[in-house]
Amino acid sequence: MPPLPDLPVRAVLDELRAALDDRGAAVLVAPPGTGKTTLVPLALAGLDGSGPAPGGTVLVAEPRRVAARAAAARMSSLLGTEVGGPVGYRVRGDARTGPGTRVEVVTSGLLLRRLAGDPELAGVSTVVLDEVHERHLDADLLLTLLLDARDGLRPDLRLLATSATLDAARPAVLLGDDDRPAPVLEVAARSYDVAVAHVPPARAGRGGSERIENTVARTCVRALEHGSVLAFLPGVAEIGRTASALRELGPDADVLALHGRLPAAEQDAALLDGPRRRIVLATAVAESSLTVPGVRAVVDSGLVRVPHTDHRRGLSGLVTRRVSRAVATQRAGRAGREAPGVAYRCWPEGEVLADAPDPEIRTADLTALALDLAVWGTPDGSGLRWWDAPPPGPLAAGRTVLTALDAIDTRGAVTDRGRRISALGLHPRLARALLDGVAAGGDPREVAGIVAVLDDDTLAGPADDLTAALTRLRSGDAPGAGRWRGDRDRLTGALRRARASSSAYSSAVAASPTAAVSPGTSPGAGAHSGPAAAAPGRTRERAGRAAGAPGGELVALVTGLAYPERLARRRDAAAGVFLMTGGTAVEVPPGPLRDAEWLAVAVADRRPGQTHGRVRLAATTDAATALRAAAPLRVTGSEAVWSDGDVRARTVDRLGAIVLSEKPDRSPDPGAVRDALVAGLRAEGTGLLRWSAGAVSLRERSGFLHRVLGAPWPDVSEEALLDSAADPAGWLAGPLAAARRRSDLAGVDAGPALRRHVAASAGGLAGRIDELAPERLTVPTGSRIALDYSGAAPALPVKVQEVFGWTGSPAVADGRVPVVLHLLSPAGRPTAVTADLDSFWDNAYPQVRAELRGRYPKHAWPEDPRTATPGRGTGRRR
Repeated sequence: MPPLPDLPVRAVLDELRAALDDRGAAVLVAPPGTGKTTLVPLALAGLDGSGPAPGGTVLVAEPRRVAARAAAARMSSLLGTEVGGPVGYRVRGDARTGPGTRVEVVTSGLLLRRLAGDPELAGVSTVVLDEVHERHLDADLLLTLLLDARDGLRPDLRLLATSATLDAARPAVLLGDDDRPAPVLEVAARSYDVAVAHVPPARAGRGGSERIENTVARTCVRALEHGSVLAFLPGVAEIGRTASALRELGPDADVLALHGRLPAAEQDAALLDGPRRRIVLATAVAESSLTVPGVRAVVDSGLVRVPHTDHRRGLSGLVTRRVSRAVATQRAGRAGREAPGVAYRCWPEGEVLADAPDPEIRTADLTALALDLAVWGTPDGSGLRWWDAPPPGPLAAGRTVLTALDAIDTRGAVTDRGRRISALGLHPRLARALLDGVAAGGDPREVAGIVAVLDDDTLAGPADDLTAALTRLRSGDAPGAGRWRGDRDRLTGALRRARASSSAYSSAVAASPTAAVSPGTSPGAGAHSGPAAAAPGRTRERAGRAAGAPGGELVALVTGLAYPERLARRRDAAAGVFLMTGGTAVEVPPGPLRDAEWLAVAVADRRPGQTHGRVRLAATTDAATALRAAAPLRVTGSEAVWSDGDVRARTVDRLGAIVLSEKPDRSPDPGAVRDALVAGLRAEGTGLLRWSAGAVSLRERSGFLHRVLGAPWPDVSEEALLDSAADPAGWLAGPLAAARRRSDLAGVDAGPALRRHVAASAGGLAGRIDELAPERLTVPTGSRIALDYSGAAPALPVKVQEVFGWTGSPAVADGRVPVVLHLLSPAGRPTAVTADLDSFWDNAYPQVRAELRGRYPKHAWPEDPRTATPGRGTGRRR
C-alpha cells in the first residue's frame, strides 16, 4: 500500500478512535482539504496501516451521488486499489462493492432505504455522516433515525458527524449520552490566502441589469489569469446558458460542467486535472466533499437553488435564493485549497447575507419524510431526537397525503402498499404514478420512462411539451437519452421487485380504496385515485394503445396520477391562462400547449411578484383522461358561493376548483347561503351593511372603551366583527339568517345589531356608555358639540371663544382620558391642538391671540381667557 498523504486530520486520528471507542460518538470539524472525507474512513476501517479496527463495515453517508463516487475513487486511489475492492460505493442506479469492501460510501437517501429494511444495520460498525452542516432533509432524518437505532437496537453502533463549517454544539448534544455531549475534535486547515473581489452584474438598458450567466461568463474569462476557474451557479439551466456565453467569448480554456445529473464519465472529467486551463461550471455539489484540482479562482454567482413549498398556491419545487454567508465563505475557500487564490463574488459589496442556510426540513414538502417515519414506526416523529423537529403543519399535510395514497392507515401505521411505495425510492406520489399507471394497463417500461422524466425534469431539456420530450428521448436524439434509458430501466427493475415482494400485489392495487387529496391540502401532495376511474377494461384498452404510441393518453394519465392537483383547464385562451384543479392559475408559454383544452402539468412554479404561476413542463390531454387521473377530486352537488360581488347558488359538477358544468339552484341550503354572505363580508368588509351616523358613533365609542377599559367592552374592530359574523350566534345572527343576497345585506341596519352585541358583551355596563363615552360634550357657551372617537383619542372640534372660562381640559371614561381639543378660529379653521388646556392658556394662547385679533377684530380676544365670558358670535366682551 502506498503511503497515505500527510494531511492535517492525521494529527487527531488517534484521539478520534479513542473517542469513538470510549463514547461511541464524536463530532469532527475539519475544513476542506484536511482529509476528513478520505483519511478518516480509512483509519476507522483499519485500512491506513495504523492497527486493527472493530469488525464490520464503515459506512460513509454523503449528501450527493457525485460526492459519494468521488470519495470512493479518491480513497481507492490512496490505497492503490480499484473501486469496489476495500473501498466501494453505492448510489441510486449504480454500485461498486465486493465481498472484501470495508468502507462503503453511500448517499444519505440510499442509507435511509437500507435502514428502513434493516434497522440494526447488521455488519456495520461505524457510520460517518459527512457534511452534516448542509442540513439536507435526508441527512437530518438519517441522523435522527440512526440515533434511535443506536438507543434501541445497536448500542455498539459508532456514529461520527463531520463537517467543514459547523457550530458543533447542537450535534454534540444530539450524539451525546447521560447529559454529556459527544467529544468535539477540530482540525485546522492548511489554507492559503484567498483575495475576495466583488463583480456585480453590469447595468443594462432601461435600468435593468445583465443576466447573471453573462456576469459569471465574463468574470470567468477575467479569472483565468490566475489559473483554472471553478464557477458556482444555481442550476443546470444556468450552467448551460453560461457555457453558451463562454463559447461566444472564446476563452483559451476547456469549459466543463459539474452537477449531480451528469453521467458519471462527465463528472469524472470535471474532477481530473488536465494540460489546459479549465472553467468548471458547477452547482452546489462542488461546495464540499469534492476537490476540483488545479483551481486558483472561484467565481460565485451568489445564488443557490433550494426546495420550497408554496402551501397557499399548491406549488412545490426549487426556488433560487441568495447564498448565506457561511456558504459564500465555503465557496471562496475552494480557491485556496492548493495555492493562494482569488474569489470573485457576483453581487454588490456590502450586501447583507443570512448567517447560514435554512434547514430543508423547514421549507420542503414533508410527504416522503412522513412515509419514512411511518415505516420506522413513529408516524408523528415524537420521541425521536431531532436537530430541528419537522413543523407540525407540513408533517400533518404529508400524512394526509399518505392516507389518501393508502400508504398509511387512519392510525398512521404503514400499509403493505406504503412499504412498496417506500421501497421504490421515489417521492410517494411518483411511486404511486408508477404503480397505478401500470395497474391501469400501461406498459411497465413506458410508465417507468414517463416517471423518470417526472423525477428528473432536466431530462426533458428546454422543452415544455412532455410528450414531445419523451418522443425525442425514445428516439435517442435528446442529449439525456442515455441517462433516461438508465433511469427507466432502473425504475422498471424496482417495479418488478416491488411487485414480486407480494404475490397479492395486483389484487391489492385493484382493490385499493379510492381517495384523494383535497385541493390545497398540501402543495406537491400526490393523490391516490385508484388505478383507474373508468371501467377497468376500457381503461386498460386505452392505456395499452397509449403505451405503444408516444404522445398518447398514457403520458397525461401517469402525469395526472402523480400530480392530480395540477390537472388544468384553459380559462383564457388569449393570455394562455389555465386553472389547475388545486385552484392555482398558471400561464402557459406560446406554442402547442396553449391550444389544448386540458393539460397534465408536470412542473409549474411562480416567480415572486407574479399573479399567476408558470407552466414549465406539461402534456396535453382531454377531459376523460383528467377525470380518470383525478376521479376523487370530482364533486357534484349544490353550493352557494360569493362570486362577482353577490351570492351565487348553483348545482355544480366540478373537478377540484375546475367547474365542469353548473346550473342555478333555486332552493339553496340556508347554511351555505349564510357562509357565502360571510365570505362576502370578509371580501368586501362590513361596509356592505347600512351604517347610520348613530351606528358609526356607537361603534367608535364602543371601540374607544374597549381600548381604554378592556373587557367586558367588546372589540368592534373590522376583524373582530367579521370573526363574530362567522359565528352562527354572533352579532349578525338574525340579519344573516334572513338575508339571501347582497341587496339584503345593504338593507341591514348595523346599529340595532351592534347595540345588541354591545349589551350582550358589556352586560350592566352597557347602560353607562353615554356617561363614559358621551356622544356630545357641553362647552361653556352651552353648545353641545359632538365628540370624535375615530382617532387614537377622543377629539372635540370647538372654536376658541366657546371655551373661554374653562380652566382645564375635559375628560371622559371616568376622567381617565383627557379630550383632545381641536381649537378653531372664528371661521372654523384649525388654530391649535391640545390635551392640556391649562398649559395652552399660559403658553400658546398669547401668540394665538396676537395672530387672530388682527384677522378677526370684531371678536373678543381677552387677555385672561380663564375669567372671560365665552361666546359664539362677535360681541366684544372683556
